Amino acid sequence: MIIRDPEKNFEVLWETFHNRYPFFELRNVDWQKQYDTYRPKVTSETSDDELFDIFCQMLDPLDDGHVELKAKVSSDRKKRFFTAEKATRFSQEFTNRQIKKLFKTTKKTLIANGFGRPKETKAWMLHYCRSRAFGYIRILELEDVKKRRLTAALDKIARDFQDLDGFIIDIRDCPGGEDDVAITIINRFCDRKRIAFHRKTKVGPGEDDFKPLKTWHLKPSGDVQFTGPIVLLTCDSVFSGGEAFALAISQLPHTTIIGDHTNGIFSYTLDKKLPNGWKYCLSYQKYFSVDMMCYEGKGVPVDIELFNKKADIEAGIDPLIARAIEVLKSKNAAPAASSNSQ
Repeated sequence: MIIRDPEKNFEVLWETFHNRYPFFELRNVDWQKQYDTYRPKVTSETSDDELFDIFCQMLDPLDDGHVELKAKVSSDRKKRFFTAEKATRFSQEFTNRQIKKLFKTTKKTLIANGFGRPKETKAWMLHYCRSRAFGYIRILELEDVKKRRLTAALDKIARDFQDLDGFIIDIRDCPGGEDDVAITIINRFCDRKRIAFHRKTKVGPGEDDFKPLKTWHLKPSGDVQFTGPIVLLTCDSVFSGGEAFALAISQLPHTTIIGDHTNGIFSYTLDKKLPNGWKYCLSYQKYFSVDMMCYEGKGVPVDIELFNKKADIEAGIDPLIARAIEVLKSKNAAPAASSNSQ
């Protein structure tokens, strides 16, 4: 049953965040003050459009890309959408069209350095190519893939493992996905069982109202693993499951991260519906590294900071690919094992 009472809907939205959102202090938002500021603006006569605007003003300071509100408002039932996410450095530098051009530049740079053209694998979101010495995987997303297809793609890629001296894994502009998919991929690059990350879920209004901490592990998978040097390419338009990927693979001792820190919104979304039918979501989980560092709001840090620029497209060279190849060559100057059969 749809309940359009504006005051009721305000109370439900505020209370849900009060109980389940774990990052008010980190985001420097006094949630009680938000209530005191915006609750008086809502009456039984508040229109849909007015209520939507009030919600946006209250939620905007959270600066969290997992805070969203979707609604059909007013008599014409027009759709409105809000996100508390602020523009990333990467999205300010590149339009969607320019991002496509950038990855064409990536392909051009790979080919100039002896790689084949990156091609879609059995898992649509994995594009793969290799040179004589190095492999390259681009991960477009980490969801909407059947397990058997992902396994088949990784099995095929793994046939090259023993020939390779290094690997570039490219998650730039990855919007996220499933932690399990991330771990399934990383397991093919894992030397032994290791902690991937820890996670705990907010369940109540108190600072300590969390479910018990849970730990996810990496462990070698498949007939052969690549355990030589890895370079991970990131930017601040890597979100959610992509960040869990970066956090987990950074636990491997042979990983170097090049680019920009990830965005800093690790949690799955808690998807809810207001009594009036409007949909909204929020972060409700805290992720931690092996040493219990939480990178929410900061993102997974890099070892080598290097940004893509629009000028890279004109120059026809992707500097992150070029730097990754330099790093892999330098790491291979000294003898190192590149594979480990099970």
